[in-house]
Amino acid sequence: MSKRTLDEWLRYLESLHPNAMDLGLERVTQVAHSLSLLPLTVPAVTVAGTNGKGSTVAVLESLLRECGHRVGTFTSPHFLRFNERIRIDGEDAADDDIVAAFTAIEQARGGVSLTYFEFANLAALWLFREQGVDRVVLEVGLGGRLDSTNMVDADVAVITSIDLDHQEWLGDTRAAIAREKAGIMRPGKPVVIADPEPPAELLECAQQVAAAPVMQLGHEFGYGEPGASWQGYLTGADAGRRELPSLATEALWPSNICAALQAACLLGETFSDEQVRRALAGAHSTGRCQHLDIAGRHYLLDVAHNPAAIDKLLEKIDATPCNGKVIALFSAMKDKPVEAMLSRFGARFQAWFLGEQPANPRAMAATDIADILHAQGQQRVSVSKNLRQALRRAQAVMQSGDLLVVFGSFFTVAAVLPQLERDQGKTGLHE
Repeated sequence: MSKRTLDEWLRYLESLHPNAMDLGLERVTQVAHSLSLLPLTVPAVTVAGTNGKGSTVAVLESLLRECGHRVGTFTSPHFLRFNERIRIDGEDAADDDIVAAFTAIEQARGGVSLTYFEFANLAALWLFREQGVDRVVLEVGLGGRLDSTNMVDADVAVITSIDLDHQEWLGDTRAAIAREKAGIMRPGKPVVIADPEPPAELLECAQQVAAAPVMQLGHEFGYGEPGASWQGYLTGADAGRRELPSLATEALWPSNICAALQAACLLGETFSDEQVRRALAGAHSTGRCQHLDIAGRHYLLDVAHNPAAIDKLLEKIDATPCNGKVIALFSAMKDKPVEAMLSRFGARFQAWFLGEQPANPRAMAATDIADILHAQGQQRVSVSKNLRQALRRAQAVMQSGDLLVVFGSFFTVAAVLPQLERDQGKTGLHE
C-alpha cells in the first residue's frame, strides 16, 4: 500500500466506494476516532453556504496567518492538483505527506467504506495534527448537516449565502437548504450568517440549537454601499462596534470579507487595519471572480454554476473596466438549471464560445447549450470539440481591451486556467 504514488492512490479512492457521494457522519467519524483525530485540540471554523465559501475561507486563512497562526485549511474541489485541497501554513500539502495520511487511514479503516471526499477530509485532519497547526478552517463540501466536515465541532460556524443548488440532495426550497446548512451550528458556539436575507428557518435553527452569539449581516457586522471602495464594520471582541478601514477589492465580495473578519473576532483574534489590508492582498481564491490580464486582453474566470452566482457574476462584469467587446466561454453540468442561468445575460455578450467535455459524463453537451442560446435569440455561438479549442477560438477574435468571461462550473475554469497561466508566463505579465 505505502508504495503507491499519489496518483495511484487517487485512482484507488475513486473506485473504493460504490457511490461518489454518500452523505452521513457515522462511517467517517468512526475512522476519525480510530485515528484519534477527534475531538480537535485547536480552534476550528467551519464554513458552509451555497456561494461564497471559497473566498470566505481564503480571507479567513490569510488573516489568521497574519495574526501569527499556523493554519490548516481544507477546501474542495481542486482545480489542477489534489494537493490544493489541503493547505498548511499557506502551502499545498506535499505528495509524500498526503500518501502518508492515506496509508494511515487505509490501515485504520478496517472494513469501513469511505468516499473520495471522506478520505480527503480525514487526510487533512491527520496532516493538521501531524504538522502542528494551531487553527483549522474547513470548507463544507455539500450542505452541512451530513457533510463529513461536520464530524468536527466547530468553535465558529459561518454560513454564507443560501440559494437553490444541489436540490436532489438538499431540498428544493431555501428553507430546506437552510436547515441542512444549519447543521454545522453547535450549542453555545457562535455563528456568522452572511446571507443578507436568510430564511427564517436558519435563525430558528440557531435558536433551537442554542448557538450563541448569532452574528448577522446587516446587524452585528456589514458594510456600506460598495463602489470603487467600501467600508465595513464588525462586532469586536469587547462586543463594541469596530469600523473597518476603507477597502478596495476586485475579486472578493464585501459580505464574504466581513464574514471572515467577524469569524476571526469570534475566535478571539485581534488585528490591525494594516493586517486586514495585508490579509486581503494575500487571499487567493482561484476561479472565483479571478482576473487575468494577458497581452492587453482581459479575462474574468468564475465557477458560477447556479442562478444566484450568475447574478453576482453579472455585477462583477458590470464593474470590470472594458474598452472593447465582451465575449463568453461557457460549459455547465447537465444537472444545473442551464436555461435559467443563460437567460440572465440577455445581450450582455457579443459572442459565445462553447466546448465539449468528452471525459466528463456530467457535462451538458455543448450542442445542447447552443440550442438553448439560439432559442434565447443569441446569434453568434461557436461550438468546439473541447474547452481548450473553444479558448483558442475565443482568443482568435479578441483584440486589446476585450474581455473574455469564462464560467459555468469548476470543470470549465479548471480546463482553461492552465493554458491561460502558460500564456501569462510567456508574456511576463501578472494578474
